[in-house]
Amino acid sequence: KNLMPFGSAAPDFKLKDVVSGQDVTLGDLSGKKALVVAFICRHCPYVQHVKSALAQLGTDYAGKDVAIVAISANDPAAYPEDAPEKLKEMAVEEGFTFPFLFDDTQKVAKAYTAVATPDVFIFDADKKLVYRGQFDDTRPNGGKESTGADVRRIVDSLLSGQNVEPEHKPAVGCSIKWKQ
Repeated sequence: KNLMPFGSAAPDFKLKDVVSGQDVTLGDLSGKKALVVAFICRHCPYVQHVKSALAQLGTDYAGKDVAIVAISANDPAAYPEDAPEKLKEMAVEEGFTFPFLFDDTQKVAKAYTAVATPDVFIFDADKKLVYRGQFDDTRPNGGKESTGADVRRIVDSLLSGQNVEPEHKPAVGCSIKWKQ
């Protein structure tokens, strides 16, 4: 499968936030030095492993010039844990400070060429892709706490105005559950 090339513009979207029920668009997240788009879900052990660190990322960067959004595209018919009401429970439990959107048609995940949960895409101020892949190098049962080190490093570089070399660290996790 072809991955979105570096320098690509962030694909547009309009999806419902599972918590507020409001539509959120790419435009709503504009005008920031960095945009983080994380494809996650609820059932996957890899997401369970990073969810607290993802929530912490949202809290730590809340006052900074960065937009963060999480999207779940999994088929809830096959994975009931990934249905919008269950995703809402997770967002509330973890204290997500960023929108958590449900990609019912899976068109957004396909546009971003997301392959796994978690799979993270970071765009610069011009909404051009500079990073894709893992949240950090920790794994479930690996004995290390997730911190989001890779994502933080790229976001901090963008916030400080440094030139960021495009980087791909393949996402390791559960495959996105496409509808049959």
